[in-house]
Amino acid sequence: MTNLTRPAKRVVRFYNQRGTAEQWIKEGKNAIKWTRLSFHDFVDNQVRLQLFVLAYNLGNFLRQAVLPPAVRHWTLTTLWEKLIKIGAKVVRHSRKIVFQMAEVALPRDLFCDILRSIDRLRLVPTVSG
Repeated sequence: MTNLTRPAKRVVRFYNQRGTAEQWIKEGKNAIKWTRLSFHDFVDNQVRLQLFVLAYNLGNFLRQAVLPPAVRHWTLTTLWEKLIKIGAKVVRHSRKIVFQMAEVALPRDLFCDILRSIDRLRLVPTVSG
């Protein structure tokens, strides 16, 4: 039941959008920990919250820009656990650098797809003159 006087379709759309926004807020609280505003000064907490929101937006952008469609639905918490929090070893040989990580966290093909997508985000310098 609602006290909104809109047509039924608009009421449903309104509550769906509100639910989606609440999911984003929950994701920010869990993945980015943006409720940790431990400074005593309001301005310091304001800056910290802005940095958290920037990190959240960057994570969201990267999720949409570089993740293959099969895993694009992953939350930022899942990305953190599978891509960032996982232990890895970097081994330098004379001709190459090898990045070793357990395939339990992320299959090799998926990891390579993500790296290729990130590489495609590079800006190509233009030649002027």
